[in-house]
Amino acid sequence: MKEDDIDHRTAWPVNIGRAAELSGISPKMLRHYETLGLLGDVVRTDSNYRQYSLADVHSLRFIRRARDMGFGLDAIAELVSLWHNRKRSSASVKRITQKHLGDLTQRIEALQAMQRTLGGLMNLCPGDGRPDCPILDDLAHPAEPLCAAAQTGTKLYKPATPAAPRRNTR
Repeated sequence: MKEDDIDHRTAWPVNIGRAAELSGISPKMLRHYETLGLLGDVVRTDSNYRQYSLADVHSLRFIRRARDMGFGLDAIAELVSLWHNRKRSSASVKRITQKHLGDLTQRIEALQAMQRTLGGLMNLCPGDGRPDCPILDDLAHPAEPLCAAAQTGTKLYKPATPAAPRRNTR
């Protein structure tokens, strides 16, 4: 949804369904973010229905974007607070972002190591009709040499040699 659609084509305040639609967040997550205090106090009608302002929807869009970037809820709470604080220092925002970027880098490296290991194990597996499988062996009994061999592509696993064909003795 375009920013203009939010500002000019909507009668404010809006109910939870419309706020969810405008922000791209489900009503359930919207209520969750509210209980976490990420939105501040949301106005309610006499019937206790939530009423969301334009500023609330902008905050929800900010939260959704931060979630899309992988920030955790604690970091998002800090970022929302800093976003609303016009006396903030950008150093605080940068510190939070640097920590998150470092965490992402570590996760990416761990995922790449898993990818190399699984790729190596797949190369070691003959994928035939025999029951021997180095992938299952490694999952059951992880051993450094096998994992290291899998990452480098070295074949430590020797498939069983097929049985010699039987001769017909009749």
